Amino acid sequence: MKAEDLFSKDFFKQFKTGEDLNTFMHELKKRALEEMLEGELDDHLGYDKHKNSPNSNSRNGHTTKKIKSSQGETEIKVPRDRDSSFQPMIIKKRESFIDGLENIIISMYAKGMSNSDIEEHISELYGYDISTSKISRITDRVTNDIASWQNRALEPVYLIVWMDGIVFKVRENSKVINKTMYIAVGLRTDGRKEVLGLWLGKNESSAFWMTVLTDIKARGVNDILITATDNLNGFTQTIQSVFPQSTKQICVVHQIRNASKYVVWKDKKDFAKDMREIYTAPNKKSAELALNELDKKWSSKYSYAIKSWRENWDELTAFFDFPLEIRRIIYTTNLIENLNGKIRKYTKNKLSFPTDDAVMKSTFLALSEATKKWTMPIRDWGMIHNQFLIIFEERISRY
Repeated sequence: MKAEDLFSKDFFKQFKTGEDLNTFMHELKKRALEEMLEGELDDHLGYDKHKNSPNSNSRNGHTTKKIKSSQGETEIKVPRDRDSSFQPMIIKKRESFIDGLENIIISMYAKGMSNSDIEEHISELYGYDISTSKISRITDRVTNDIASWQNRALEPVYLIVWMDGIVFKVRENSKVINKTMYIAVGLRTDGRKEVLGLWLGKNESSAFWMTVLTDIKARGVNDILITATDNLNGFTQTIQSVFPQSTKQICVVHQIRNASKYVVWKDKKDFAKDMREIYTAPNKKSAELALNELDKKWSSKYSYAIKSWRENWDELTAFFDFPLEIRRIIYTTNLIENLNGKIRKYTKNKLSFPTDDAVMKSTFLALSEATKKWTMPIRDWGMIHNQFLIIFEERISRY
């Protein structure tokens, strides 16, 4: 049958229902697979079917095999050779999944579905059963991907690195405890964002961030121009010890939240309004005047809130040294907090994780889903790039 006849209007008239057409396509795919397997064996043996073998090895009949795909379960004939050296590539030995079904399962897992949910979903969609243990084995295959990704070489210089942590509940020694997934996102010199890695540790601390920064440096990062972090105690000193030239910016949004903790509910709105005069000031001098006004008005009631601003003043106001376009992307860790929010969205169905490997696998897959659209430079990149080149020309051109 010619291709033009196969897809003509008259050809499709023989199918009375959608099910008839699906059955035909199912059979067509089966036959195509069997023909491709025969072709693979031809190549392996070095001669075509129905011809004489030029060597001792030859065809040895067929074996049947059930395969699973997004169109359901199918039984096909797999050709054999006499010395059993034939290793099919289309459908490998001891594998029964084709057609990207494994990728579908991994994608479901990445979006937060549990193994039992995936099992039920596959049964409803494709009409065959797959055990939760099989699903677990499929998703466990990303472990090697994680190891390769975690140890890959990084860029020699990043314009900005945002750092933050996200807390998960993980079982350890028969107890469920909190553990922090440390995440670092870098802005490359081509304007694209890149997740530098994931590191799992106990409650967030500057000591563990030292491990993170040391790992980043060991993987090839020589310089970070600007870091954007929360105001974790000792964090900026840790950065200073590993990347001494880096400009340290503490997230202003974190500071607003922390200062507001000391303020009673009825004063929160007014206090927040007065704080806004600090971080929206046109320059550092005006910001300092706004802080002094905040001090005069509120220090008698909320001295600790004012103190938290003064203690971290240099790191909170580092963004004033940069043009407006750069300020917008460094004075807050919103970028990484939004990323954490998407990870939370994909992992919210998992109240706790049985092992460290399980939380790493889930976070890595959720991260892969959340960053799929990171294919373009950040907004206003042309202008921002030019500003970075003017301010940090020597340090950027060095690498």
